[in-house]
Amino acid sequence: MSWVAQFLVKYPELAVFLAISIGYLVGGIKLGGFTLGPVTGSLFAGILIGQFADVPIAAMAKSFLFLLFLFGIGYSVGPQFMQALKRDGLKPVLLAVVVCVTGLLTAVAVAKALGLDPGFAAGLVSGALTESPAMGTATEAINGLALTEADRARLVAHIAVADAVCYIFGAVGVILFCSVVGPRLMRIDLRAEALKLEQELGISRKTPGVASAWHRFELRAYRIADAAPIAGLTLTAAEAKFPEHRLFVLRLRRGSTIIEAETQMVIAAGDVVAVSGPREALVAVLGPRAEEVEDRELLDVPILGADVLLTNRELAGRKLDDIAKEGWTRGLYLRAISRGGAAIPVGPGIRLERGDILRLVGPEATVSRAEKQIGVVIAPITTTDFFVLGLAIFFGGLVGILVTFPIGDMRISLSTSVGTLLAGLLVGHLRTRFPLFGRIPDAAVSLMTALGLAAFVAMTGLHAGPLFVAAIAEAGVGLLFGGMIVTIAPMIVGLYFGRYVLRMNPILLLGGLAGAQTMTAGMAAVQDRSGSTVAVLGYTPAVPIGHILLTTWGTLIVNIVAN
Repeated sequence: MSWVAQFLVKYPELAVFLAISIGYLVGGIKLGGFTLGPVTGSLFAGILIGQFADVPIAAMAKSFLFLLFLFGIGYSVGPQFMQALKRDGLKPVLLAVVVCVTGLLTAVAVAKALGLDPGFAAGLVSGALTESPAMGTATEAINGLALTEADRARLVAHIAVADAVCYIFGAVGVILFCSVVGPRLMRIDLRAEALKLEQELGISRKTPGVASAWHRFELRAYRIADAAPIAGLTLTAAEAKFPEHRLFVLRLRRGSTIIEAETQMVIAAGDVVAVSGPREALVAVLGPRAEEVEDRELLDVPILGADVLLTNRELAGRKLDDIAKEGWTRGLYLRAISRGGAAIPVGPGIRLERGDILRLVGPEATVSRAEKQIGVVIAPITTTDFFVLGLAIFFGGLVGILVTFPIGDMRISLSTSVGTLLAGLLVGHLRTRFPLFGRIPDAAVSLMTALGLAAFVAMTGLHAGPLFVAAIAEAGVGLLFGGMIVTIAPMIVGLYFGRYVLRMNPILLLGGLAGAQTMTAGMAAVQDRSGSTVAVLGYTPAVPIGHILLTTWGTLIVNIVAN
């Protein structure tokens, strides 16, 4: 094996890619529904490889990749960050602040009680609170301490060791607490509560037994019989008979002439009307009442699907059922909503926020008209605005260095890491106001966040590998149990604070707890056990706050424990 070690030492960049590859393989293995995930998998893979080879790691390469990751995260959640501070999102935001602050205070107390050094303390935070980016901010803080190079390297290695020890229970603990323990403490039935909340928001589940079709929304032709209830009515009056189904007449055939629909047009017996609507409504509502006919010429209506970024502040905060009454929404259908990268359930009671991405479908003219009311179409792009990306990271890092704040007798720098994260948030937020500013393809952002963090933690694991066994012996079993306390304490405090102080809906509360810990798997577990996706409404306002605070905690705990 000596030749393998010599090879990896000579070509450290290949060792990093090997660790990432193994990390993604191991991280994807499911054990009882639980997976380590690619990031933690890469950390363990790096530590494992480090047992066989003392791979040299360039500090600049680690920092470069980590800053790319932080900017990508900020850029992704930026459109929702400001909205998370307003309206109904305020409760999840307050919940996230309480959970994160409780986590920091608990970690400091545990670190002091166990006599942990700054490296172990930082790994305790990143692992127990499941926020791997805190490893990066902690590394930067340790490198700024007045220590010898050897001591700094040892403390940085301790970060990875403690993270590896604490992360597994940190992840499993959040998942189990949000999906099992939390509901039992609140004495609620997750499925019943989710169904109740869905009904309040007007979200309807799919009717059992209804077959899915190629298209959710369809256009069909029906002949108006002499005794039809809508014969003699205007289009507006006819469509008003089915307001809950949003059925619209787009055009009609009268004799041999095709006429484009106008709202005050009167429907006559014998007309053939082209009706658009959800397939289920067309089948269940019109199917038994009208004669469906095949009229290819009448149905030859250009239909367009588009993703539109909501930038109009007048629509922000309004419910879907309210917006649906606007004249420009006639014939327009909302297929999906994406908020901060997470799918939001569609229902009449759902409120839109700036930065939401709406997937619209309808006649080409109708969709084009709606785009002007909503915001801007997100057209696929293949190029990254590297001018904005590079300048934002530079100035974000510069601000992070220059800005300091006092904590007791200490003055702590914001750090280049947190500065870059905030720069990403700013650029992401500015996209909602200036959609052509700083555009980065979704695939590029995904690469920045996924590869950036996985490579960073893989390098951290490679660095820690040779010291892993000795560090485990030094930390002792107390680190494992201390990590359990740091994971569970914020969950318990957050649960009762959200339930009895904020009086949050229990489903949104559980989603908010998962968001505060930035644990998507926790939110997914709540969705799975409740049989509903509605928990995401509590998760999305909390997760950007969790990312910012927990990432910053890496800097804070190093400075607190070191002084």
